[in-house]
Amino acid sequence: MEKQLLDIEDVKLLVDTFYTKVRNDAVLAPIFNERIGERWPEHLAKMYTFWQTTLLGEHTYFGSPFPPHAQLPVDNKHFSQWISLFTQTVDELFTGDKTEEAKWRAGKMAEMFELKVNHFRGNSRAIL
Repeated sequence: MEKQLLDIEDVKLLVDTFYTKVRNDAVLAPIFNERIGERWPEHLAKMYTFWQTTLLGEHTYFGSPFPPHAQLPVDNKHFSQWISLFTQTVDELFTGDKTEEAKWRAGKMAEMFELKVNHFRGNSRAIL
């Protein structure tokens, strides 16, 4: 049976599975684990609401997702690995239109964040 991404329980499964991979990934784990430390439950809860809002249209996330990422020591290899793991996770867990939307939105977000991080680094007066 094919499983579609339809509700908050599906979002939690996606987020939990994805961030388990991130926490064990040679490229991403050092960045995430250093920044988040012992606050993983808090981070995951925020990611549930972010993706619930983004994918399900249920407005539970309020905030600005970019500022916490602005000063991270990341480059293209980090963004490429992030989107690779995200896409892999979505494809392992789900099928259907929402699956394609999740991958598309994540790709656009990674692309935008990478551009903004690079801009922020190149412009000390950049406003978040």
